[in-house]
Parts: sequence; structure tokens; C-alpha cells
Amino acid sequence: MRTTFIKNLTKIAAENKNIFLLTGDLGFSVLEEFAAKFPERFFNVGVAEQAAVGIAAGLALAGKQPFFYSIIPFVTMRPFEQIRNDICYQNLNVKLVGVGAGLSYGKYGPTHHAVTDIAVMRALPNMIVIAPGDPIEIKLALKKIIEHPGPVYLRIGKKGEPIIHKQEFDFQIGKGIILSDGSDITIFATGNMLETAKNVADKLNEQGISVRLVSMPTIKPIDSELIVESANCTKILFSLEEHSVIGGFGSAIAEVLVGLDKRPPLKILGIKDKFVKEVGSQNYLRDLHELSEKKVTARIKEEYSKVI
Repeated sequence: MRTTFIKNLTKIAAENKNIFLLTGDLGFSVLEEFAAKFPERFFNVGVAEQAAVGIAAGLALAGKQPFFYSIIPFVTMRPFEQIRNDICYQNLNVKLVGVGAGLSYGKYGPTHHAVTDIAVMRALPNMIVIAPGDPIEIKLALKKIIEHPGPVYLRIGKKGEPIIHKQEFDFQIGKGIILSDGSDITIFATGNMLETAKNVADKLNEQGISVRLVSMPTIKPIDSELIVESANCTKILFSLEEHSVIGGFGSAIAEVLVGLDKRPPLKILGIKDKFVKEVGSQNYLRDLHELSEKKVTARIKEEYSKVI
């Protein structure tokens, strides 16, 4: 997804002269094309993320549209105070782009894991939070992000995520996409867990469980209407995210459901409330924390058996 992001941003920047790209000593083998084509609009500020956010805020106040790109913990948590005070408080047109969603940087340990960023960013007033699930979603989301006049946090995977959507569609901030309809269970997926959700849904459908599969690239604002609709037409709901079960995507869905008089159970599938101290590949860590296709399928079948 990061390759799709930079290719499309570079293409759009050729027409939109207000687009600037900042990074904190990152993006080698990724950002070179933008830097070569628009050297006057590319700034590598070094390992100084707080300063980068301040520079981005200044550019926005000058009428520019800056994007700040870095590994997720360094674009969200290290400069959090500057994001809150400089960008969100003033509702500035700054886009934060975090690469390495979830356990993408598995072998680098907890300093590089991104398992609390959704919770942190969606708590900020004025901040839009978007986590595309495949290259098509990120391509379409980028156009809408540029049109949006305020702060946006774009959460993307590291590399190699497959295309899930069969064709392009009308992407709207705050709207989910029904990939397949069903009457037994709903699986809400966001970000780089969309591939897993699609494969799990296919397996369950083959086993006679009718699955409504919903991609939710926008986490804030959440698509409340689609959540309520799904609650009314299926027997149990599941959310799937490579993020802590506290404060993230599943929590956003729960906040909608709690206002309903009658609602089916919601099971939040994500990373438990602890640091991921194990070291290994993303797939290894997913399996360890019960987010592999096999373990997600087994968990959903177990929970569904309790409601039929």
C-alpha cells in the first residue's frame, strides 16, 4: 500500500502545487520519485518528528497541503502534543501518513509496533482516521483526503498487500463497503486485516455460514448507519483489526451499538491489552495473537455456535 500511496501522491502533486511531503529520516526506496520530481516540496527533517509536525502546521497556515510520512509510532505518538495543539486544535490541513500498521514491523519489537495508534488518533477532535484495506482503497481514499480541508491520519500497511476489491467504487469518507452480503454473521474489517477477513468469510460461506463482509476503511467518522443495518440483519457481529482491542476499531463499533435497545453480540478480535514482546514475522505474530486466518475462523465458528 505504501507504494500505491506515493505513486498516486506524486501523480497528484504534479497538478496540485500546494502538496508538500515531509519525512523523518525515512522512506528510502519509497519516496525518491517525489523527492526527485519536486525537490522544493520535499523535506527530510531527520529524526525530529516534533519539529516535522510544527513545520507541517506552518505550511498549512501558509495555505499549503503538507503530508508527514513516517513509521506509525513516530508519526503519531512521539509528536502527539504537537499534533494535538498545533494541528487539531487549529483544525489545520495537515495529513499524517503512518506506515507499518499493526505488527508489520514485527522483528523490530514494541517500539515499532503500531497497536495503539487508532485509539490515540481517533480521540483527537477534528481528526479523521482512515485505514485502507487494499491498494484500491488507498488510491481512492487519497483523493478524498486531499479534498478534505482538515487533519487526517492515514494508516497503511508496509508492503505487499493484495488487491481485494474487484473494481474501483465510490469511496466516501465515513462510509463502509459491503463486499459480500449474508444473513448469519457480519465481519467488519479495517486496514491490513481485510485480506484475512475476506479469506475467512470465503471459508465460512463454504461451510454453510452466511457471512456479510464489510470493509471499513474509515474508522472516524464511523459508518453508524451500516453498523446498525448489519446489527438488524445478522445474528452476531465480529470486528477484525491488527490493533489493541481497547480504544480501536472494535471500540468505535461498540460505541454505536451501545445506543441500540436491541443488538446482537459483538466480538472484538484484535490484540489483547499487552505489549507484543515476541519477535518474528508479521504472520508469526498474528498467529501467536490469534489473528491468523485459521484461528480467526475457529474463533468465529465457536462464537457463532453459541447464538444459533
